Amino acid sequence: MSEAVAVFDVGKSSAKLALVDRASGAVTAIRTTPNRTVGHGPYPHFDTEALWRWLIANLAEFGRQARIEVISTTTHGACIALTAGDDLALPIIDYEFAGPDEVSDEYRKLRGDFRETFSPDLPGGLNVGRQLFWMERRFADRFAKTDAILPYPQYWGWRLSGVKAAEPTCLGAHSDLWAPKAGTFSRLAEERGWAKLFPDFVRPWDTIGAIRPALARETGLPPDCRIVAGIHDSNASLLPHLLAEPLPLTVVSTGTWIITLAPGGALDALDPARDCLAYIDAFARPVPAAMWMGGRDFEALTAGVAAMPGEAEVARVVKDGIMILPALGESGPYRGRSGG
Repeated sequence: MSEAVAVFDVGKSSAKLALVDRASGAVTAIRTTPNRTVGHGPYPHFDTEALWRWLIANLAEFGRQARIEVISTTTHGACIALTAGDDLALPIIDYEFAGPDEVSDEYRKLRGDFRETFSPDLPGGLNVGRQLFWMERRFADRFAKTDAILPYPQYWGWRLSGVKAAEPTCLGAHSDLWAPKAGTFSRLAEERGWAKLFPDFVRPWDTIGAIRPALARETGLPPDCRIVAGIHDSNASLLPHLLAEPLPLTVVSTGTWIITLAPGGALDALDPARDCLAYIDAFARPVPAAMWMGGRDFEALTAGVAAMPGEAEVARVVKDGIMILPALGESGPYRGRSGG
């Protein structure tokens, strides 16, 4: 049986599990499922239990096709897990929920200056710091039971291995919790006592542990299957280019969010009012970036269209200079202005 790596990719709109042949690097199988939000409960939150059941079932299926040696996870940003023992202290909030805006006036007095965090002030739960501050205010008793704060990739790593770890790429995704130039937690994270709740930092490719024995038996995966820490999704897209190309360079990562990353570029010209920020790459270095919800705009523009455009249609639109200007949604450099 061939050796393989399983990659669990949790995007905002959908999740995928890919089986990658270790020898050739080819994707030999892939499964996809919607990433649903649960509307009931204390607030809208990601249906992590449904995703977990789906993941385990598909790992078992893939395990019959190849010997899975490693499982790695990549996820969207603006997502954090608060654990209490072997469970969650609170559900994992959907960052599009507007509830955290209730505390924005107070929170803005506490959050760091842009030149410290390179994290723009974003609505809803798009700043993880605002999520934490809101949950701390609204659900004080449950928040107080938190024994660890895990970035989203490491939440899944913990579910798979039983080991809690952290790495900085998700903290670099407009969280307000990281100071990119210093390479440390932000003043906000330290003063609120959140920094001490994060486990020890590792690198995205570090093994945090073996698969839980009960999961190995349930899925049929080898008991020595390694679980690696995982990484923020845009940084997963960036990493191969960092390994292959000299700096400076530009990489565009697409999905629900379209992220333009410019490793090797300068941070000082970034404008927070235009959704510019600094990400943190896999080597814990700051990366100038800009973001907008282009995938969501595309979904809105193509609603009801059964067939996606082919190369000829795309070429015609480019040739004719057809554009939706300046924007549709409330993200990106032209947020707050109507498109047309």
